[in-house]
Amino acid sequence: MSQTTDPHLPLDSVIEGDCIAAMNALPEASVDLVFADPPYNLQLRGALHRPDNSRVDAVDDDWDRFESFADYDRFTRAWLTAARRVLKPEGAIWVIGSYHNVFRLGTALQDLGFWILNDVIWRKSNPMPNFRGRRLTNAHETLIWAARGPGARYTFNYDALKALNDGVQMRSDWLIPLCTGSERLKDAHGQKAHPTQKPEALLHRVLVATTNPGDVVLDPFFGTGTTGAVARRLRRRFIGIEREPAYVAAARARIARVKPVSEEGAAVTGSRRAEPRIPFGQLVERGMLRPGEVLVSMNGRHRARVRADGTLVADRVTGSIHQVGAALEGAPSCNGWTYWHFSRDGRPVPIDILRQQLRAELGQA
Repeated sequence: MSQTTDPHLPLDSVIEGDCIAAMNALPEASVDLVFADPPYNLQLRGALHRPDNSRVDAVDDDWDRFESFADYDRFTRAWLTAARRVLKPEGAIWVIGSYHNVFRLGTALQDLGFWILNDVIWRKSNPMPNFRGRRLTNAHETLIWAARGPGARYTFNYDALKALNDGVQMRSDWLIPLCTGSERLKDAHGQKAHPTQKPEALLHRVLVATTNPGDVVLDPFFGTGTTGAVARRLRRRFIGIEREPAYVAAARARIARVKPVSEEGAAVTGSRRAEPRIPFGQLVERGMLRPGEVLVSMNGRHRARVRADGTLVADRVTGSIHQVGAALEGAPSCNGWTYWHFSRDGRPVPIDILRQQLRAELGQA
């Protein structure tokens, strides 16, 4: 993502007020990521009780009430339009919902020009039971991850997520427990400070996957500040918008207690896909390999000479480092960067070392 940050952004702060108006007041194309946990429009009909007749602390707040589906859709499109305006061209958005609203969210995202990259199932290891026994236990929520438009660039730290998952490619179903215990914020009466507080583990994974240190993360439904707390800990910048004064106070107090990790600790494994492409011929142009220099295959059986245009010639075979390697081995394909070696101080060294040196040089520039 872009390393430039608009000086007019209210970084690392919580804005109290309406999210649409607040986002419309922010500079255009100024944030790297939006994480949105909007009202779910649960359409609750009366109180919910457990089998022992105790009342369930369900979501019955005014902020989750809408006159109709059409009213909810108008609200959804208005805040998504505002969010799209403040996203950088290479920015992305995460939206989380339940079966009550996620399908409406997905339709609005696509209608407004966003390009859906994945839907992620957050499977709760400790879901609330269905006390009435009339439906399946609702044990998951859905996150939609979308780029700003078709073909738009976006940050995805693939290798960081793979490392987070013990070297196995991360799947789109995430088993993470609900927010409980000491992580759950309580008010002065010992009750939940917010009925739908998200676990920090969920935001940790989202931010590691799709941001880098220093990126600006906007949360237009900030609640008690989970996004801000995780962003601060991981050395990301955040902007929170929340209209409920009690939530604003809880979020500010919570985030003030968070200590950022070290710069080294906040770094994530970069995606190889995001690294600049280095043609083999560029090594020849820069004099890192000389025309006529001999390269040796990794198994020592084959030799090829470097030509001035960045191709190789060996045993009447001419082509790229990949084509010549594949032809000599009789294989359908070959990674020439690891197959071919050059000699330095009498020892074979893979040519990929030179590519990495040039990438580092270009990155510093």
